[in-house]
Amino acid sequence: MAKPKVFVIYYSTYGHVHTLAQSVMKGVSKSGDVDVEMYQFAETLPDDILEKMHAVPKPNVPIIDVDKISEADGVLIGFPTRFGTAPAQVKAFFDATGKLWSSGALVGKCAGLFFATGSQHGGQESTVYSFLPHLAHHGMIYVPLGYPSPYMFENDSVIGGSAWGAGTVAGSDGSLQPNYKELDIAEIQGEKFASVVAKLATVSSNKDQKVAAGGVPEADAVPKESAVEHNTAVEPSANAKPAAEIAPTNPPAPASKNPIRRLINKLKNAL
Repeated sequence: MAKPKVFVIYYSTYGHVHTLAQSVMKGVSKSGDVDVEMYQFAETLPDDILEKMHAVPKPNVPIIDVDKISEADGVLIGFPTRFGTAPAQVKAFFDATGKLWSSGALVGKCAGLFFATGSQHGGQESTVYSFLPHLAHHGMIYVPLGYPSPYMFENDSVIGGSAWGAGTVAGSDGSLQPNYKELDIAEIQGEKFASVVAKLATVSSNKDQKVAAGGVPEADAVPKESAVEHNTAVEPSANAKPAAEIAPTNPPAPASKNPIRRLINKLKNAL
């Protein structure tokens, strides 16, 4: 069986997210249970604008194509925040995935997010919140990071990331680069994500093999205790009484003696 495939896809203006992506990819590769490929989102800004923004040159990483993403069993997507949401370059890509949505090409595939902000409170969580609808509409399975690293509990220094995914704090002028703690968290995210993708792929493969062999997946099989209900007609006992002769064991109280009915009548009269 071919290994499941994970794509690490990112957009980076000043290199911070690209550095995170490298650690994420390192983590994905650790187990050896999945194949991993790295891509970047296409730039939408003209070169003269990028030059005025002092953006760093783009690394030699292939651009992700809209149709290509459906080949992956899971995608880890990274980008810097733009006022608490994804940048236009990432939105433009997902705006072009209407064909994938209509065909259900991404349904059931895993997705995770990592990110960069200018400050501790610049969108380390809201950036993820605002992007989740893209994944939900495609029927993708969001895999959060949780708190697997002790660094995530430290308060003596600025550390990016949250339960939603790995992150880095770049500083208002972009002078801060991802530190070793943030990179360690990113690597852990990649490793955990790969584990989830591999497990889901194994379950799906086992189910497909049972169906191909003519078996019935356990989830669809009729439980043994339900066989009587589905397949066996129950013969009436020789001494059984007709249904009309069987008195109910707890007949309902007459309306006049029913306390709830009396209360309802009182309320009606009061109104």
